[in-house]
Amino acid sequence: LFFTDHGKGFQAKVFEIPDASRTAKGKSVHNFLEIPPEEKISAIVSYDAKNKKSFLVMATLSGLIKKTSIEDFANVRRTGILAIKLKNNDLLKWVKPTSGQDELILTTALGQAIRFKEKDVRAMGRSASGVSALRLKKGDYLAGLDIINEEDKAKNSQSKLLVIMTNGFAKQTPLKEYKTQRRGGGGIKTAKITAKTGIIIASHVVDENFEEILAFSSKGLALRTQLKNVRLTGRATQGVKIMNLESDDKLMGVACL
Repeated sequence: LFFTDHGKGFQAKVFEIPDASRTAKGKSVHNFLEIPPEEKISAIVSYDAKNKKSFLVMATLSGLIKKTSIEDFANVRRTGILAIKLKNNDLLKWVKPTSGQDELILTTALGQAIRFKEKDVRAMGRSASGVSALRLKKGDYLAGLDIINEEDKAKNSQSKLLVIMTNGFAKQTPLKEYKTQRRGGGGIKTAKITAKTGIIIASHVVDENFEEILAFSSKGLALRTQLKNVRLTGRATQGVKIMNLESDDKLMGVACL
């Protein structure tokens, strides 16, 4: 499933996407999906016939969150279907599969985070807009959404929240430092944001099953580094530098392996 920043969902079989080398340009997604040229893909969800997830949780740049049954996306026409109704130039940025019993943790660009139960978000139809996940301060916006599943909750002391900042900084904080709150609150500080670190661009829940970080810059550079090289610190810290960037380059995305 492919989701665009304008709130539409599209579907393709994995074999339709061609294999390519690391340095290859790739094939335009418009060759197999009828995505309008003004829309950009912001999230991808892969699943198979053995999928045990019940819902898709979506989050927007302005901090709205929505939960929809994954069955609502069982048959997606080639021209796409509405996944979420967006208002006031908002953008859909994250879509994650959930079980219905998970917890959600969201981070903002200016360093706030909130953790709450998935049950705090009722299931809605595809045409709904969602509800507020957290209160954003002026100039702030959502920068990350991840799922805390049953396994993560069981080993709360080992799981961590990895936070990545635009100037190449990163930090890990034990998940137990993020107490479960009610949806819609102001959250708590998750990182010290300075001119040196830049704003937060991504956050991920990680545990001992993750060993590496693959970071990508706006100029197409990729860095692969060991997760153990990212310092484990408290919430209100700025972390360590994991990637040296040119003055006009910024980190754009991260994958945990």
